[in-house]
Amino acid sequence: MTLTRRQLLLAAAAAAAAGGPARAQEWPTRPIRLIDPFTPGGSSDVLGRAIAQKLTASLGQSVVLENVPGAGGTVGADRVAKSPADGYTLLIGHIGTLAVSPLIYPQLPYDPLKDFVPVAWLANVVNVLAVHPSVPVRSLPELVAYARANPGRLNYRSGGNGSAAHLAGEYLKMVSETFMVHVPYRGTAPAMTDTIAGRVQLVFTGAPAVIPAINAGQLRPLAVSSSKRLPALPDVPTVAESGYPGFEADQWYGIVAPAGTPAAVVQRLNGPVNQALASAELQTRFQTLGAIGMPSTPEVFGRHIAQEIERWRPVVKAGNIQPG
Repeated sequence: MTLTRRQLLLAAAAAAAAGGPARAQEWPTRPIRLIDPFTPGGSSDVLGRAIAQKLTASLGQSVVLENVPGAGGTVGADRVAKSPADGYTLLIGHIGTLAVSPLIYPQLPYDPLKDFVPVAWLANVVNVLAVHPSVPVRSLPELVAYARANPGRLNYRSGGNGSAAHLAGEYLKMVSETFMVHVPYRGTAPAMTDTIAGRVQLVFTGAPAVIPAINAGQLRPLAVSSSKRLPALPDVPTVAESGYPGFEADQWYGIVAPAGTPAAVVQRLNGPVNQALASAELQTRFQTLGAIGMPSTPEVFGRHIAQEIERWRPVVKAGNIQPG
């Protein structure tokens, strides 16, 4: 019997439909690389290692965190964007690589909305505004007054141009109408080292990186970026409480995969991530770090990424934020 072209196409589609779930059920059959596009020691590194450990247990394959820093996170992000869409190479994306980079890099080698598929929203991380003890201020209003009286005297550090800390600092400068000098570093860890040493006076970055220095008495906290106070720092007011209603500048992190990754593999990943975020162990650990787990669907995370690009567009323009 000779089959028509239409019958052949229908048979091929049926075979693909039958084979797709089987392949998804077999995945993963080898270790998975989770790329962190920043240096070790930052919020993405801390959160990434925590979730990698949980995924290793639930998926039955090693999930290995690999730091691939450079160019504000775009080097690692581009590597994942150009990797095979098979679920074995994933990216810890965040506000910088997925929402800010497309606004500041005129020739960004990837499109966050077209070259990636969202997998899971991991967490929101509160930024903490803190100063070296040598700075004679104990509140955000005092800091603003000091900055206005001494324009350009205060330096604030970030993990690089276009990073979440850079964005938070420029947003604060915009709403408070102050001038402070931005000092970009190649990653959060070296920036924290210089802030603790007093070579830089101010930091406004993710809680996981700054809380240990606060607890050790090496930095003095002034405010947090979230809409509510941080349980790990209950006595520290929000920026909104400190005279700037509506201010909110939290970081966010999530997992994305190369565009074209099978939907069944994405769902296979999303479930264990959400289960890990709901575990008492991770909730306790995140709370200590100043992070808030955000279990959700890939679709919700995808919409969030698109909304954040538009939300930060005016801040990038006002701060004239340029790539390093």
